[in-house]
Amino acid sequence: MKTLGQYLRELRDAKDISLREFAQMLELSATFVSDIELGKRHPSDDVLAKMGKILGVSLAQLKKHDTRPPVDEMRKITASNPGYAFAFRQVMEKKVSPEELLNLVNQKSQRRKD
Repeated sequence: MKTLGQYLRELRDAKDISLREFAQMLELSATFVSDIELGKRHPSDDVLAKMGKILGVSLAQLKKHDTRPPVDEMRKITASNPGYAFAFRQVMEKKVSPEELLNLVNQKSQRRKD
C-alpha cells in the first residue's frame, strides 16, 4: 500500500498540478507540502480534507493511506470504555502481532456475515 504522501503525490501528478500550485491552493508553503509527500510531516484533518477536495477524493479515502496510529481516537475510546484499554494492554503483554489481531477481527466479521 502506498503511503499517504505517495498517494497524494500520485493524485496531484494525475491532475497535472505542480507542488507550488498545490501549496498555493492550500495556502501552505511548498516546503510543508513537500514534507507531507515525503512522509516527514503529517497534515491535520482540516488540511487533509482540503487536499482531498482539490484532488477529488474523500477524507476517508486519504485516511486509508495514513499509517500513523490513531492516538486521539484511541484516547477517546479508552476514556469512554476502559475495557478497550484493558484489552489493548492484554494484546501488548501477550505479544499479539498486528497481523494476528487483524485476522481475529476479520474472522469475527466473517462470522457476522454468515
